[in-house]
Amino acid sequence: MRLSRVRPLWLVGIFWLVCGSVVSQPVVKPWSALSKAEPGLELAVGWKWWVAPPENKEWGMPLPEPPSSSVPAPATSTELRPQTYEVKKGDAIIKIAKKFDMTVWQLMHSNELKDDRIKIGLVLRIPTQGELLTMVPPPPPPEPKKKTSKPALTPEPPPDPDPGGEIQRELDNVLLQVFLDREMFSPGMIDGKSGATFQKICEIYQRSHPDAADPARLKAKAEATLKEPYSRYILRADDFKFITPPKDVAVPVVARGKGAPSPMKKTSPPAPVAPPITIDSMLAADFLAYTSAWEFVAERFHCDEAFLRRINPSLKSPPAVGAEFQVPNVIPFEIEKALDAPLQPLVEPQQPVTAAVVLLSRLEISREGKLIAVLPLTSARPGLRGRDKWTILAAIPQPRMVTQREPREIPKANPIAVGAETAEIAAPLEKEQYLAPGPNNPVGIIWLNLAKAGSTDPLPYGLHGTSIPAQMKLPGIGGLRLTNWDIARATRLMPVGTVLQWKAR
Repeated sequence: MRLSRVRPLWLVGIFWLVCGSVVSQPVVKPWSALSKAEPGLELAVGWKWWVAPPENKEWGMPLPEPPSSSVPAPATSTELRPQTYEVKKGDAIIKIAKKFDMTVWQLMHSNELKDDRIKIGLVLRIPTQGELLTMVPPPPPPEPKKKTSKPALTPEPPPDPDPGGEIQRELDNVLLQVFLDREMFSPGMIDGKSGATFQKICEIYQRSHPDAADPARLKAKAEATLKEPYSRYILRADDFKFITPPKDVAVPVVARGKGAPSPMKKTSPPAPVAPPITIDSMLAADFLAYTSAWEFVAERFHCDEAFLRRINPSLKSPPAVGAEFQVPNVIPFEIEKALDAPLQPLVEPQQPVTAAVVLLSRLEISREGKLIAVLPLTSARPGLRGRDKWTILAAIPQPRMVTQREPREIPKANPIAVGAETAEIAAPLEKEQYLAPGPNNPVGIIWLNLAKAGSTDPLPYGLHGTSIPAQMKLPGIGGLRLTNWDIARATRLMPVGTVLQWKAR
């Protein structure tokens, strides 16, 4: 009898203890700032946003006037490293080697020269950047033996220039990443690293291509397809239509070749610290351009900006018109042509196209049941999930994002909360605010409307690009984000009406 009376009181006490500890915890507010969010959007991720069509303005910004200079501007077309060079009057082998960013030994070795004597008219072979990376300089000559009564010691072998094989592994990874990217099986940003996304894309490609069914055959196919993992790019004046110029500074011009990289160096100065981005500064901009030439070139060649800086250690910053970059040998993302019409293909009933979002981590596109593209994808909106089938609708180029700063979720009063935090929620604005178009708009350069199956009403979230290809897992605004180069490619593969299926594996 005594136990039967005590047990209910004990249970009641535990109940109130637990409830008291729960209600006394701070209330988590969906509208409060997130410390881990896309830069500048820490508050904005809690607001309602919707997409607006473009204003039909010219794509890009007006070009600033370059300063007067006695140095002629280089040609605006991209030029590759020459394969040969003819010796001219006044040339010396050391000058030619320096001109093409190599050592005298590398130039002599590539042309089987026994000494440094050259003649006018001699045609020298210029090795590629990939060849330079694989060249190992000869060991230094041994010191002359000194006469001694002691027995001669066995000389130590010369130090290995790549003791752990790190340089060669990176070169192999870049080769495979470039090859897969060209095959529309995007490994994400090219960085020479063997990450989880890269490994997964390799596995998917091997399963869908019998001629590359194992790593050895995949590498052999990549080597047979690509001559070099790297190429060259010369920064043009027209590129600055998409790059934010420094305040009160016109676009500088240098002679082509100045600041060209030395492929053997592996260190570079750190990137300068950029001022913090705020939502108000983003809303005030007329065009959300790239913040630097480094960012522009990195996105153009589908690579990580830190990786681009590392493989171009001798390039001065900020790079100017005529600066020559070493870049991954991908098909360039030409932002100046990325929005050329038509953005989407016509429906071809004989070649039906389908798509799938798999594990909320990649977009797979198939034609006639055959996988033709795999592109990394993340959710920009926390909690966004889909089920069954959706539909691809029309693409919106140069999307603008609109808000009145209305919270996405209205908090409910909790009168029994003890010690709960409170926050003042500002009233929504009466006037709409717009995020301008541009490659650094949080939803990138293209927005693909989505609808539920059987509907043509666009959902409030879509498939789109991003301004943060290196941080795509951070919360932001929009819906399902891809890199700008991948959303541009995906859009041109999927006609209006393409079925989009959600897959858990």
